[in-house]
Amino acid sequence: MKRFRKIKKAVSILMIMTVCGCCMACGNKDTENGSSSASIEGELTDIMAEIYAGVNVDAETKEAMQGYVSQEINADNEEYILGVTGVPYTEGICSMPAMSSIAYQCVLLRVNPEDVESVKATLQENADVNKWVCVTAETVLVENVGDLVLFIMSSEDVAYAVSSSFQSLK
Repeated sequence: MKRFRKIKKAVSILMIMTVCGCCMACGNKDTENGSSSASIEGELTDIMAEIYAGVNVDAETKEAMQGYVSQEINADNEEYILGVTGVPYTEGICSMPAMSSIAYQCVLLRVNPEDVESVKATLQENADVNKWVCVTAETVLVENVGDLVLFIMSSEDVAYAVSSSFQSLK
């Protein structure tokens, strides 16, 4: 009887280790905490247009997004858009309504791969959801696909819809 219990215990441990190994092997190695090692190539304005084309929101919001102003991020507007200066990026654009009572901005930053996680943390820590007059963003999302970082402040449903469209570009 003791020998049967030892064999049963050994088989159980072996099965647990096998299942754990399978789970690790089958997991998505590219994705961790909203990040991916895949890369999205192309001009940032074209990528932003692809994100908006694929976003799953109501028709009115989708139409409004097509009219959002895209501007290059530079030293003059960096602090307003990113909430902080000195973020290491190689190129960046921001898309937002020209005039609106909606708290919304969507940023794409191309960064050096070794800076991705620190850039994401800096953006998350310094996001100013109250930067607009009389409106506040409900949600802040900061994620990446490879060296491309998405930073969005918006209503929850729109933020997650834009995120989903961004992630589908991998």
